[in-house]
Amino acid sequence: MQSLSVFTLVLIIFIVLILFNAIRILREYERAVVFRLGRLLGGAKGPGIIILIPIIDKMVRVSLRTVVMDVPTQDVITLDNVSIKVNAVVYFRVIEPEKAIVEVENYLFATSQLSQTTLRSVMGQSELDDILSQREKINQKLQQIIDAHTAPWGIKVSNVEVKQIDLPQEMQRAMARQAEAERERRSKVIAAEGEYQASQRLADAAKILNEQPSALTLRYLQTLREIATENNSTTIFPVPIDLLKPFFEQHVGSKSSS
Repeated sequence: MQSLSVFTLVLIIFIVLILFNAIRILREYERAVVFRLGRLLGGAKGPGIIILIPIIDKMVRVSLRTVVMDVPTQDVITLDNVSIKVNAVVYFRVIEPEKAIVEVENYLFATSQLSQTTLRSVMGQSELDDILSQREKINQKLQQIIDAHTAPWGIKVSNVEVKQIDLPQEMQRAMARQAEAERERRSKVIAAEGEYQASQRLADAAKILNEQPSALTLRYLQTLREIATENNSTTIFPVPIDLLKPFFEQHVGSKSSS
């Protein structure tokens, strides 16, 4: 009787262990890739409860959440022979768990290595000015290349962003001098444009004064008034007779008409 109770207890423990190993609970973002006697069962399992056959079935969990992978800093020589350091970040997720487990040994490590080599390759095929000014275009190119290579692994690369570009000190100083020269050039162009517009206005004013001699005389007298107002000293200003000639002619004409 005692031996029977011990056997029952052992049997119960054995059943509990079997159930414990047979039942798996998967979260909403998890899928299970199941191998039965080494062969892949069709379709990923989950989420929820799945039942495995102990010893016969083996399960591999795969997360479907987006993975944010940091690409370590890479030493790159650009197309115009400038040495820079570049790092990036890759956003991807598993969309086919079976391929991610069967087609590649470690999809996380493989994606990381592929991202590093692609980053060096794309940056090495671009000039420094393009890398600095066309960041969005380079990001799209990186994303397309990495996504095309990881597609057979059941991975979708949604975005690639170049985070930081470190330039040598000599190049930073050269770019600072270039930016300063560009600002100086723009200031000179703006000043020259202002002088050109001012000369046009002066030419128009001279044309109007030439057509109306009395206007030139009035302008001359107005200048005398401004000088007398601003300076508290006596100013001797010679007045050409030609400036007063229009007034004399007008005065003589009015007398003859009367």
